[in-house]
Amino acid sequence: MMKTMITFIFSSLLLVSCIRENTATEDLMEMAPENATLKYSGNFIQGPYGNNVNGKAEIYEKNGIYTLVFNDGFTVSNGPDLYVCVSKEQEPSQFISLGLLKSVNGGQTYTFTGSVNFDEYKYAVVHCQQYNHLFSYALLEKK
Repeated sequence: MMKTMITFIFSSLLLVSCIRENTATEDLMEMAPENATLKYSGNFIQGPYGNNVNGKAEIYEKNGIYTLVFNDGFTVSNGPDLYVCVSKEQEPSQFISLGLLKSVNGGQTYTFTGSVNFDEYKYAVVHCQQYNHLFSYALLEKK
């Protein structure tokens, strides 16, 4: 009985811990680079720990540089330690991190520093790195 109570309390703390709000909420109104070409796009889908998920993830290319863009309709619930990555799967275990999520609302951009095979890394993901919780993902399809 005591083990059950301890397990329940510990599990509850882990779930609540990823609900704390640590990410900015303002719309940064960032957009794709001017004259860039849309290469991949996908709609965000709610993960097990995300709520109020909307918007699109898009990959643009300009002069050999690729940029991940969350459109102005992007929203996701807040949480601590939220990171943006592209991943080979929905639950990121093989991924390329693009850094901390800038905001839980609106347009924002993330530039890739190296080459990426988007046929393999086909998911854009918002993920709580500290607790390994998936908030949202988008399957990126060729355009």
